[in-house]
Amino acid sequence: MARKDDTPTPPATEDDAPRLAEFESSVAELEALVEALESGEVSLETALAQFERGVVLARQCQSLLKNAELRVDQLLAEGDEERVADFDAPDTDRD
Repeated sequence: MARKDDTPTPPATEDDAPRLAEFESSVAELEALVEALESGEVSLETALAQFERGVVLARQCQSLLKNAELRVDQLLAEGDEERVADFDAPDTDRD
């Protein structure tokens, strides 16, 4: 996904690149379908076909986002395990 300055965020691993590209291309196609449907310049049959394709794309994007969310949760949980350690506050005896 792009940042506000349109600089693409690099994927975490090479395995993430195809999924990121798939998500971004699906979103772009979905946006184009919405624009075409909102224009009102397509036939009813075409509109129905585009709507069906949009539903498929939306579900695909939701699935990819859910998988990404689960992965983030897993990474955060692993990070919490690494951060858990005994912590002794320094003595602050001042006379």
